[in-house]
Amino acid sequence: MAEIDNFRNIVLLGHGGAGKTSLAEAILHKTGKTNRLGSVEEKNTVSDYDDEEKERGHSIHSAIMYTSYNGKVVNLIDTPGYPDFVGAALTSIPAADCCAIVINAAAGIENNTRKLFQAATDAGKARIIVINKIDAENADIPELIKIIQQTFGTNCKCANLPSEDKSSVIDCLKNDSGKTLFSNVASAHTELIESAIEADDKLMEAYLGGEPVSPDQIAGVFAKALAQGNIIPILFTNARKEVGTTELLELLTAYAPSPAQVKPAKLIDGEKVVELKADASGPLAGLVFRVGSDPRSNMKYASMRIFSGTLKSDTGMLLNTDRKAIRPGHVLKNQGSETHEIPAGVAGDIVTLAKLEELKMGDLIHDGKVSGKFEMPKVPAPMYSLALEPTSKGDEQKLGTAMEKLTEEDVCFKVSRDHQTHELVISGMGDLHLRVMLSKMEKRFKLSVTTKRPKIPYRETITAKADGHYRHKKQTGGAGQFGEVFLTVEPAPRGSEPTLVFSWDIFGGTIPGQFEAPILKGIQEIMENGAVAGFPMKDVKVSITDGKHHPVDSKEVAFRAAGKGAFLDAIHKAKPGLLEPIVNIEITVPAEFVGGIAGDLSSRRGRVQGQDMLAGNMMVIKALVPLSEVANYDSQLKSVTGGQGSYSMTLSHYEVVPPNVQQQVIAQYAKQKQVEAE
Repeated sequence: MAEIDNFRNIVLLGHGGAGKTSLAEAILHKTGKTNRLGSVEEKNTVSDYDDEEKERGHSIHSAIMYTSYNGKVVNLIDTPGYPDFVGAALTSIPAADCCAIVINAAAGIENNTRKLFQAATDAGKARIIVINKIDAENADIPELIKIIQQTFGTNCKCANLPSEDKSSVIDCLKNDSGKTLFSNVASAHTELIESAIEADDKLMEAYLGGEPVSPDQIAGVFAKALAQGNIIPILFTNARKEVGTTELLELLTAYAPSPAQVKPAKLIDGEKVVELKADASGPLAGLVFRVGSDPRSNMKYASMRIFSGTLKSDTGMLLNTDRKAIRPGHVLKNQGSETHEIPAGVAGDIVTLAKLEELKMGDLIHDGKVSGKFEMPKVPAPMYSLALEPTSKGDEQKLGTAMEKLTEEDVCFKVSRDHQTHELVISGMGDLHLRVMLSKMEKRFKLSVTTKRPKIPYRETITAKADGHYRHKKQTGGAGQFGEVFLTVEPAPRGSEPTLVFSWDIFGGTIPGQFEAPILKGIQEIMENGAVAGFPMKDVKVSITDGKHHPVDSKEVAFRAAGKGAFLDAIHKAKPGLLEPIVNIEITVPAEFVGGIAGDLSSRRGRVQGQDMLAGNMMVIKALVPLSEVANYDSQLKSVTGGQGSYSMTLSHYEVVPPNVQQQVIAQYAKQKQVEAE
């Protein structure tokens, strides 16, 4: 087992196509973990082992690998780069101590790169930037460096530089001369040293006083500066030709922080915060950050970062607040899809457990000496949805099991049963995300489904005050049924809670109090099922004002029917209408697309609320827009921006639907009811 100081936990982050998987391959090959350099095109990489990943040519899940170099154990987490699979990247960040942000030299800073860099910053992680594919013909590297510093800060400094022919890189920390593709080693060397020594006041004072600074002093302070974020080294690679791989490994093993050098992990237990020192002899505390299945056996695997203590196969392991201990079984290390058993997992390491169905993403595993929850990165809410039904009628239960498994593995994949529309709805980050999840479901669980756009959750309401009356009278030879109700309805303030304001304003006992509950039930039935287009009602006040009863024939069922009928009578007189959900939408796009996006939103009945400028010539447009107009906005945005835009949505409020739209919705409902009746 390695000492805590000898672990290096690195997560590879960045936009799709930057070459993270290729970089991981180069590292494994360079350190002798593989005997050939795999490639995405040849579908033989260690980390993209899933059939879906091979078929599509890009990562879908995070993958864990490990190697050793210069006496250090390097745990690598390769993450997906496409925005549809950002959940796997975000949940991997807490497991790492250093985030390597990989940028395609030709494509530059892409949308997901920006988001993931910010997530790493928010998590307080050490960061390095790796500019990959330096041999790309259309790469303007000096301009890219300028944009990186504008976007991510002037503390981004070149730690090495490409040689003139791009066949190697020159270390700017150890060298102060050499021929490079651009810039010069001497100035890069000076900038690196000056940025690093800012992390140590005494060394800074000595340096400014003209005292010589030794290489050992520089090395020590450089590691401190990297851990504190005072410096963000920029390195250059061409992963497919293994250019810069050794230099990257040298920097990671020499200067990237070990688990003992970073700030202690924190457990939040109510208002109490417990810091976990990286100590193998301390209390056991680990975070489950990845849940997946073996593509061949379908066996469940849960990967965790151990922050404190030691985990062995016979450890009495507790889960969250459970009091019943479970046995971990074999403690494993992942090399992509392969696993290798190890004697124990110690503080600072990343390990995997198999066949434990109880383990979920974000779980705390412990030995009873600590409690609380680890704070996980905030993940975007999935807003792209599809309603689905199993092709075979008997597959409902099987479908439920499949959905449960898939949601365990992806925090941005949600499944819900809409109690208003009665549809099973799956939600994800975009069309690609849901297509991949459905493909996985079909291959793994042998399930096929039909999909359609989910119904928009409209609401019904009233816009005027009106009176209603209904007499329920039924005589069937024996005891009859009788109930008569008079009531008044009026609009409640928009967005009221509860959605129905009910009052019992009966005087003189014209309706005995025992019939209040049945009348309310009849009214609630209409509130739930609607009176105009089959949608639930909201923002309604109703007052029961008068009525009649019969000492023999009045029963609960009669007054339930009378309440329902009187309520319907009043609604139809009270100018009923539809309300539609309005969402807050934030769209991030390159500045040149702002005009087109604003015009498109206007055509969708949207109202732009403001615009914010971001570094790197990016803009955020904030708007209010009806959900029905942006339910499938993902494909439209990709079309307009060439895949460079992203958006997020949250429910804002409900508004009255314009008359022309309302007529269409009601007509569609009437047509559907007719089909169902036939």
